[in-house]
Amino acid sequence: MSETSSAAAKTAKDPGAITHYHAHVYYDPATTRGRAEQLRERAGVAFPEARLGRWHDELVGPHPQSMYQIAFPSEMLPRFVPWLMLNRDGLTVLLHPETGDDLTDHTAHAAWFGAILPLRVEVFQKK
Repeated sequence: MSETSSAAAKTAKDPGAITHYHAHVYYDPATTRGRAEQLRERAGVAFPEARLGRWHDELVGPHPQSMYQIAFPSEMLPRFVPWLMLNRDGLTVLLHPETGDDLTDHTAHAAWFGAILPLRVEVFQKK
């Protein structure tokens, strides 16, 4: 094993440490809330093990737009992500794991469906 691959192996993180994920569904209260409501309802029916978070019409945390969160266990990832990709109806979604490092989870570990929105990461730096 080369020095480079040996160093990479030592710093590799275990994906098994991820117990759950968050999908943040962004919407505009004036124009796309109806689509967000339909997506939320369909997700709740298709994935009853998911936890649907509160509506946040006002900005909260690092999120630059109105949103709600769908929290789900890691076991649901292979079923939920493809479903979300095909059913998001043009809404922007931020998907990230929960590793205990909020800044890294929302940035380096994040995946976006639709537009990539500029997060307000300074909220994490105030902690």
